[in-house]
Amino acid sequence: MNFVLTTTKELLSSRIWSILLLAGFAMSLSACKKSTDDVTPQTSATTSENQTIDSWILSNMREVYYWNAKIPANPDTTLAPDVFFDSILNTYNVTTNPDGDRFSWIENDANTLTAELSGQTTTTGMEYNLYLRASGSTDVIAQVLYVLPGSPAQLAGIKRGDIISKVNGQSLNTTNYSDLLFTGTTYTFGFASISGSSLVDTDKTISVTATTFQENPVFLDSVYTVGSKKVGYLVYNQFVPGANGSTADEYDAQVDAVFSNFKAQGVTELVLDLRYNPGGYTSSSANLASLIGKGISSSKLYFREEWNTTITPLLQQEYGSSFFVQNFLDKSQNIGSNLSRVFVLTTDHTASASELIINGLRPYMTVTTIGTTTYGKNVGSITITDDSGQIKWGMQPIVFKSYNSAGQSDYSTGFTPSIEVDEPINLLPLGDINEAYLSTALGQISGSVASGRRATTSGNPLITLGSSIQRKAGGKSMIRQLKSLKF
Repeated sequence: MNFVLTTTKELLSSRIWSILLLAGFAMSLSACKKSTDDVTPQTSATTSENQTIDSWILSNMREVYYWNAKIPANPDTTLAPDVFFDSILNTYNVTTNPDGDRFSWIENDANTLTAELSGQTTTTGMEYNLYLRASGSTDVIAQVLYVLPGSPAQLAGIKRGDIISKVNGQSLNTTNYSDLLFTGTTYTFGFASISGSSLVDTDKTISVTATTFQENPVFLDSVYTVGSKKVGYLVYNQFVPGANGSTADEYDAQVDAVFSNFKAQGVTELVLDLRYNPGGYTSSSANLASLIGKGISSSKLYFREEWNTTITPLLQQEYGSSFFVQNFLDKSQNIGSNLSRVFVLTTDHTASASELIINGLRPYMTVTTIGTTTYGKNVGSITITDDSGQIKWGMQPIVFKSYNSAGQSDYSTGFTPSIEVDEPINLLPLGDINEAYLSTALGQISGSVASGRRATTSGNPLITLGSSIQRKAGGKSMIRQLKSLKF
């Protein structure tokens, strides 16, 4: 499905794919990072080639960029495309421009971009956090957060909680970890174990070769009995309706099936685990919210969008006010009538379409967040590629800001958790009732854990450097599917 914008003055020479990104994605560490900092400049391009590409970028950005009024009047169109794109952004600065753009980016291969946005990447199939090995040290470790079923990492025996200290025989440190983890396709991982309060290297090694792999975002679902209550639990790691190139929306259908089972089993409490979900398609976010919301229907607003003043009247004239709103869906699998609240498990990886779930549901029911503060992205973007195929670049400019039915869009710095819990250094399997986050939620449901700002679970004492999740395609995204648009 293409989103083609045509004005009375000009036809934009672009294909804007049916993707609106609000707060979420990032490509796995086994591929290169997707950001304006890491796109390889096309240094061999001529000035004329740069001008052609840059003019294409500029015409689209003047039309749809949320901050289009702040684009420089006469930018230098001889620059390399990635440098040019960066030069026209309303760049975020925590002090001087706190409401600026943190999320727009460009990619030098549009075909690769569209695959990655649907969860297909070259990957070993695991995501992990990076930490300094000790305070004041330059040594680095990678702790595995989850491993995709059927992936090379899972088949090799790597599991959640494993600690990687070496790659290809070299100890990870602040100087080399990026090259060792983020490049290449074949890795021999060396591991460390926890001994008391220390990390000790072991002789264990596992070799893994990355491959093109399609991630299924529906990671785990369970039903627990807590006293007289039935508790549904879903680990959902990305808002993607279906596999790359598929028109079946099979992943949304799997989520529907999970809630059909929840309904059949009489679930009265829900724990939604979005701690590793950096976002995705708004259509999948609306689908999930429509399975949860209490007293909602297709006549109730899930969220609305605010676009720039240039494109808004054109969209309004052609499509009416309905273009800017996403109502809930009527879903027979909805369990909202049996719920009074929903627990959402969060970290700073929880972004975009995940935050949209929190914001969109809170006018309709109690949303209790457990974990750490979410990322904070209340704006969305569209993927723009060249319709003629002559320009190979694709870009992801921010084009709208989102609001819930109460007019709230107050989470640009993230949602502070209702109950604060840090993941410990000793990670239990997801779904284990003793796992730090899930046990806190179940304790809330049973009444054995009192409500409060901080749970008793001790956190990880190591200093965080980053995460592979930040490198999934899109870098904090919310994606909205659109039909073809023409003026």
